[in-house]
Amino acid sequence: MSEPLFRVKALRKVYRSGASDLVLFDGLSFEVRAGEMLAIVGESGSGKSTLLHMLGALDLPTSGEIFFGETAVHRIAREDEAASEFRTRQVGYVWQFHYLLPEFSALENIAMPLLAAGETQESALGKAKEWLKQVNLEERGHHRPGELSGGEQQRVAIARALVTKPRALLADEPTGDLDGKTAEMVFSHLTRLHQELGLTSVIVTHNLEFAARCQRVLRLMGGELREVPVAELRA
Repeated sequence: MSEPLFRVKALRKVYRSGASDLVLFDGLSFEVRAGEMLAIVGESGSGKSTLLHMLGALDLPTSGEIFFGETAVHRIAREDEAASEFRTRQVGYVWQFHYLLPEFSALENIAMPLLAAGETQESALGKAKEWLKQVNLEERGHHRPGELSGGEQQRVAIARALVTKPRALLADEPTGDLDGKTAEMVFSHLTRLHQELGLTSVIVTHNLEFAARCQRVLRLMGGELREVPVAELRA
């Protein structure tokens, strides 16, 4: 078996709220192996998105440790420059909403992370064109987000997340705003790219059918993570 890429140890998240504290979870420990496609499921408000944000250095745990390889994510999340470098180079994000910049074309949106990292415009746009092909949108590159369908917008968002060649993909309800047929198409792109690129993927989803197509499923409930047999979801 491959070595763990993510290692989470005794993770605790508490929100301070006046006289009482909200303990979202306490003592979470798990691993995500390199090359694995892991789904995290659970009810709304259970902390799935918060957990995903912590894996990507977008949020801080109250206590506990998160390692990405040898990188202590729980530490660099407190350092703006180190966290930004980690998020740019190591992890790609796809959210429920695409967050594309409306004034720029699909091609330009995909190129943005490369430009932000210091690549030349020629190089960034060249790579963005290749990624438009990866998500079957090579004819839509000059269209702005408002001229694209919901599924096309999300495919552009996937290309933008992966254009920097990150080692891991974090996706938070990536098909949540889409109809059934479009959601199927987008999820198929995610699974194909996961395999072709050798990614490590962590996907938060309410869609148990999609979760069952991942290699492993964890359910976050009552502040605890429990593994769910994939065969049980497929039954």
